[in-house]
Amino acid sequence: MAHPSARTMSSAEQSRMVRVNRISSRSDLFPRLIAMQKLADAHGFAIFRVSGSGIPAKQRLVCELENWGSSNAGFGKAFTDAYGDVLLEHIEKSLLPLSWAGGCDRAAPGPADFAPFMTRLQDGIVPFSGLAFPVRLGAVGNGFIVFTGDEIDPSSDTIVELHGRCCHIMMDLLSLDERRTAAAEALSEREIACLQLAGDGRISEEIADKLGLSVHTVNAYLGSATIKLDSVNRIQAIAKAIRLGYIS
Repeated sequence: MAHPSARTMSSAEQSRMVRVNRISSRSDLFPRLIAMQKLADAHGFAIFRVSGSGIPAKQRLVCELENWGSSNAGFGKAFTDAYGDVLLEHIEKSLLPLSWAGGCDRAAPGPADFAPFMTRLQDGIVPFSGLAFPVRLGAVGNGFIVFTGDEIDPSSDTIVELHGRCCHIMMDLLSLDERRTAAAEALSEREIACLQLAGDGRISEEIADKLGLSVHTVNAYLGSATIKLDSVNRIQAIAKAIRLGYIS
């Protein structure tokens, strides 16, 4: 039974309650990556993520997304063979972007005055030049977004902007993976609505009044959402719901 103070929410309020996820599949990332590729004046991109346990000897880089094409099918293996171990060591201690020059290029990407803020890899090992942006998200989801081409020469501002965009791409990719693995435990619209209002600082009584529910029902929705999100309390559930794209 609806709460006596229930009222019909406007379409604007309904859209506020349920946030549309930023991506629904990996293909949704391609337009953003292509835009970043153009910004870098590169010819291709690739996403490498760290796979394996926390033991360094068992970790490796796995290419999960790229647009190098069939004619350059060996680029991924050539890249990881040349720089894989160095990159795995790098991401454990630094988040500085990396650059290298290919076999025919004279200089690695990046302006000279930005050199202190980048790590230079050994040149001439692979046939293409490039930039690699490390992203470290925690226990999982760590990796690099790589842009490759001939004589790439972005400005320092462009490098900073690209690195920021890379962080968002990797966060969205991790969120997509987590939503896929937890599909059976997807949140209901009511659970999302209650979490959104709780995240806005509303207490259970205020949420109940807003949604036309009883306080007991609101607490039940928040409790079930907390369990589904594998969280220990409401605060952690809200934080995880934001990271997964359920609420804003």
